[in-house]
Amino acid sequence: MQLHISPSLRHITVMTSKGVKEFIKVKVGSRKLSYKTFFYSLLLLTFLIRFIFVLSSVDIIDDHIKCSTIGCLGKKLSPSVLRGRNLQSASDVPQVIYQILEDSSSQDEIVGGPDIPQTLEEFVTSMKGSNRPNAKTFAIKLKNMITLLEQRTRTAKVQEYLYRHVASSSIPKNLHCLALRLAHEHATNAAARLQLPLPELVPTLVNNSYFHFVLASDNILAASVVATSLVYNSLRPEMVVIHIITDRKTYSPMQAWFSLHRLAPAVIEVKALHHFDWFAKGKVPVLEAMEKDQKARAHFRGGSSAIVANNTEKPHIIAAKLQAMSPKYNSLMNHVRIYLPQMFPSLNKVVFLDDDLVVQSDLSPLWEIDMHGKVNGAVATCKGGDKFVMSKQFKSYLNFSHPLISKNFNPNECAWAYGMNIFDLEAWRKTNISENYHYWLEENLKSDLSLWQLGTLPPGLIAFHGHVHVIDPFWHMLGLGYQENTSAADVERAAVVHFNGRAKPWLDIAFPELKKLWTKYINYSDKFIKSCHITAS
Repeated sequence: MQLHISPSLRHITVMTSKGVKEFIKVKVGSRKLSYKTFFYSLLLLTFLIRFIFVLSSVDIIDDHIKCSTIGCLGKKLSPSVLRGRNLQSASDVPQVIYQILEDSSSQDEIVGGPDIPQTLEEFVTSMKGSNRPNAKTFAIKLKNMITLLEQRTRTAKVQEYLYRHVASSSIPKNLHCLALRLAHEHATNAAARLQLPLPELVPTLVNNSYFHFVLASDNILAASVVATSLVYNSLRPEMVVIHIITDRKTYSPMQAWFSLHRLAPAVIEVKALHHFDWFAKGKVPVLEAMEKDQKARAHFRGGSSAIVANNTEKPHIIAAKLQAMSPKYNSLMNHVRIYLPQMFPSLNKVVFLDDDLVVQSDLSPLWEIDMHGKVNGAVATCKGGDKFVMSKQFKSYLNFSHPLISKNFNPNECAWAYGMNIFDLEAWRKTNISENYHYWLEENLKSDLSLWQLGTLPPGLIAFHGHVHVIDPFWHMLGLGYQENTSAADVERAAVVHFNGRAKPWLDIAFPELKKLWTKYINYSDKFIKSCHITAS
């Protein structure tokens, strides 16, 4: 048996093995089918076709086909279900179905009960057991069953997003343990307080013939994995300089870790933000914006409980709002990159790395890329095999219903990724990128967070607009923290794999197969790792 559906969705042809054709004409006139109505219709058609196939097969075996497929279906179930055997009556069935499915009076929340089938098997049984089955009863039972399943699916999705939000927002106790033990080591062991780098290596910090990488993080283990994977895969590790920027509370344990775990011959520098004179003494617009941003978000969001209690919004919208509440997006570490020209006034070019990635290849060729006068070398995220991650345009991040956004930017312009970026600091110093960044942060706060609601990428897209040079996607593979169905071959080929998303590799919610890419750079025999019960599983 074959099923043919016309492009207009108004004619369905069922061809049996005997060559008999029947047509179901969907009389929807000029009305436009909604997605929900189409879903119900498709499920109904699937149900009908399954019955047609079974009944036709039985008739073929018994060798007594004496009626058409649709007619036989009506005869087997009951003449009243399809309102007779003839084709003209059968074509009235969809109209009855649509009337029930589009009835807005029954859109209130359905409470599960014994009268609502819980499975397809129960649905079929209830229809067979009905005294007077007809198309209206069929549609009502079908609609109630699907609506109930939709409600349960939505509830389960929202709960999953809430649990993942809680898991991703908290600090695992083993990482907290590691920070405390290293802080104690810093206070009691002189070897954990060594100057980084050693005095004879200090000149390399401003020598532009070296490959300079900047990493901003308050996660010691994550920073260690990035630095270790970077040096391990470098073809010229003696030319690698890694500048690690952290906050005041993490500085001591971070310095202790890299003092006791040297990555020679690479050069490691560890500095806290308060070590920079311009940051400690001057006015820092991002700090002021962050303080206002936290107050605005607390008032605007109403907390995670208020977000999940909203029964009218779709689950993916709720997920986005929960993610916007993540501490990561209120962390100064996430804004540090906008101050790179001030932080490293003697450097011409740096590669900035996030702390949730793994380096798998030598990155020195990045210094050979001609940026054509642009400031930011980044991977574009509007095209690629992975439609979930690589389908981002400006409209994915910015609110184009706001006139300030719509009159200044193109919604279909290709977005790009933070995480692994080449920054030409010489070219940057000739622009007003940092000033634009601060301006748009203020504008978003003035508009009650209506220009964008999530993260530091939206203001980055705006500030670096017109200053981005797109690089080969080989250099930066994204999405390992969002989904696990990532191609193993693509992962192996990528120079850098990025666990952007909630499922960070140091969390229990990480995807097991992808987590292995990260854990391979941790020495689980290390005394600090062992004492804090940090394991690969």
